[in-house]
Amino acid sequence: MILRDLSESLALGETLASLARPGDVITLSGPLGAGKTSIARGLLAALGLEGEAPSPSYAIVQPYDPPETRFPVLHVDLYRIEDPGETEELGLDDARHDALLIVEWPERLPDSAWRDALQLSLTPSPDGTRSLTAKVPEAWRARWQSI
Repeated sequence: MILRDLSESLALGETLASLARPGDVITLSGPLGAGKTSIARGLLAALGLEGEAPSPSYAIVQPYDPPETRFPVLHVDLYRIEDPGETEELGLDDARHDALLIVEWPERLPDSAWRDALQLSLTPSPDGTRSLTAKVPEAWRARWQSI
């Protein structure tokens, strides 16, 4: 899939919001500036968040709860995580049962983490577009077909 501009990244996030539910994990990979946070912002806005969602780069985990969003969401940015063991302190495995996890920089974790996650990878092109590749697990197959 090719995302031509910011509006298409936000629209993809909006579409994901219509398909996601608590217990899901959506990972967003790609270099700095690839558009990961833009997709997350579109998703959060579609779930009811008013105003622009801040990047969780420094907080690492930015929680959103009703009535701010339709259901609980944890927007996670693992960019500053150097050792995968550090993520155990965040309690993400426990939190995901009641919340949607949107995880930027999932490559900071072992490959075995969240095998059931919808894995989205963005690659910027010189013309400003983004190429999106998806690894779609069984739990997402039927939902992904509507995108």
